Amino acid sequence: MAQGDSVQKDLLERAAAVIPGGMYGHQSVGRLPDGYPQFFSRAEGARVWDADGKPYLDYMCGYGPNLLGYGHPSVNAAFVKQLEVADTLTGPTARMVEYAEAFVGMVSHAAWAMFCKNGTDATSMAMMTARAHTGRRKLILAKGAYHGAAPWCTPQRTGTTPSDREHQIFCVYNDIDSLNAAAAQAGDDLAAIFAAPIKHDAFVDQSDPDLAYARRAREICDQTGAVLIVDDVRAGFRLARDCSWSAIGVQPDLSSWGKCIANGHPISALLGAEHLRKAAAGIYVTGSYWYQAAPMAAGIETLRLIRETDYLEHTVRLGQRLRDGLAERADAAGFGFRQTGPVQMPLFLFDDDRDQRFGFAWCSHMLDQGVYMHPWHNMFLCAAMTDADIDLTLDAAERAFTQLRKEAPTLGPVPKMQFLVA
Repeated sequence: MAQGDSVQKDLLERAAAVIPGGMYGHQSVGRLPDGYPQFFSRAEGARVWDADGKPYLDYMCGYGPNLLGYGHPSVNAAFVKQLEVADTLTGPTARMVEYAEAFVGMVSHAAWAMFCKNGTDATSMAMMTARAHTGRRKLILAKGAYHGAAPWCTPQRTGTTPSDREHQIFCVYNDIDSLNAAAAQAGDDLAAIFAAPIKHDAFVDQSDPDLAYARRAREICDQTGAVLIVDDVRAGFRLARDCSWSAIGVQPDLSSWGKCIANGHPISALLGAEHLRKAAAGIYVTGSYWYQAAPMAAGIETLRLIRETDYLEHTVRLGQRLRDGLAERADAAGFGFRQTGPVQMPLFLFDDDRDQRFGFAWCSHMLDQGVYMHPWHNMFLCAAMTDADIDLTLDAAERAFTQLRKEAPTLGPVPKMQFLVA
């Protein structure tokens, strides 16, 4: 590598030669502002370091897995201790039973648990269990909701066929009339209603579930024998120490979990009510690494910390400080700055910014100051963040708003985003 070149640049060039598109999936920076680092070298607590060694206060938390802090000592110690004894074997260890017991003991609707690796695995298992239980085909999903990257649910349909989705019916989140119409269209072939714990779609304002909407989803399933599924992969344990909809008093039949349930170690889960046990036992799902013991040991310790620490209250308090401080600074700079979603899972959007020119520029200025934020995806706070981190963020935001005000008249649209926000 020539003097003056960066490690980041070198990795980008090498990746372009051996990885299709240079990178793929949700961690590709192709849809982020220019200058966002694609490769990272290490992480600790609430921070990540890019491949060139620049640190960032990370409000993406690995797109959600970092709940307690990167490299959490006791979680990693549990992982390493188990790894040194046994991990990927011909059969599971006792950690699988212990993890399932701990999970079922915390989630009020659950009588059993099954483990997998990714959120897509867990939502796909939920779909299969619902269809096995009901003998039906139709699924109701909310428009714009994300449930994974398998052919039946991927948001980018290249490489899929219409038949992958032929039994899906879409409604509008929090719209009871739309939900009723979808249920009527499904008729006696309704297998399941998929529900996001909150509306956390990309590019649009987030919103909490309306209680009447959630209750109506539960009522439809009770009346028809369909299965209510809460996809808690993204929000699980970030809103409650139980399934997210438990906070509004609506219990699903199945819930899908992932991301932070082992604080970044690779494991996901499907949890279910007793009456779905037989159906879950009847489907065939598996993976060579689904039964690994070390991630389950990390998960057991993570669940203990979720039960016994104030991580949730801490992130809510910091999130409210951040929200109040950003609102004050945006208003002082003269920007319409919308903050939606739970304070511990925020999304920031600018008014009158359909082409993302303000959002991209502001986030780029934040990145330049060592604060990693996302212009169109919800973000996350983690328990390793501190009041000093919020102060740092607010100071950076004030400077970013000031700079944005100066350059606003000359900012052009972001062409590569137009097809995404249409």
